[in-house]
Amino acid sequence: MAGMRQQDIWDSEAARGYDTPGAGMFAPEVLEPAVARLAELAGGGRALEFAVGTGRVAVPLAERGVSVTGIELSRPMIDQLRTKADEATIPVVEGDMATAVAPGTYTLVYLVYNTISNLLTQAQQVACFRNAARHLGPGGRFVIELWVPELRKLPPGQQATVWQCEPGYIGLDTYDVLRQHVVSHHFRFGDGRQARLSRSPHRYIWPAELDLMAQLAGFELESRHADWAGAEFTADSPSHVSVYRLPG
Repeated sequence: MAGMRQQDIWDSEAARGYDTPGAGMFAPEVLEPAVARLAELAGGGRALEFAVGTGRVAVPLAERGVSVTGIELSRPMIDQLRTKADEATIPVVEGDMATAVAPGTYTLVYLVYNTISNLLTQAQQVACFRNAARHLGPGGRFVIELWVPELRKLPPGQQATVWQCEPGYIGLDTYDVLRQHVVSHHFRFGDGRQARLSRSPHRYIWPAELDLMAQLAGFELESRHADWAGAEFTADSPSHVSVYRLPG
């Protein structure tokens, strides 16, 4: 993972190709339940999105009438967001979600689609929780969507899992279980012999470790479900949506 900096990964090329309208993470069945749940949790107050990106969630949430502000490390991702919403509609602070400060107080801070794992140390991830708490008023909520590490799929001696395989695309993760690091590899190819590879580094977090981070920042776990629609979280759930709340 040496030399794989987030600000280099999320460059202009990545920003231009990030949006896939109507498909993948932009598919209605993926996006609409998330937006509906976040609007409910905002409760008529202001929302702050850490790592707002190109506005995949922030734009439809703002269209529902929620006042949304973003924090984003990548200038190219902000520029792509600006093709959809201006600064008055969705203000964005350029900076690291673990340290950057947005003006005002919010009822909801949210961090979706595994993005807290982009912070590559435990200390940075704890700082992210504390930064969320810093922006919230009493009773405010911090929502995290995160995958569950697939270590049960790793037999002895194997370091990688294939998590998606379809025509033109293979996605696999390589694990460093000593450091809790994983690198996601994305292979895209056509009919020829050549394939294109992109990679992103992450630090994976178990749900119990995430809960401890929350406690260090003064949060209590309010709910945990397997998805945005509220399905039960079980030992077999591949991901979770966890809602943390500050004491009121």
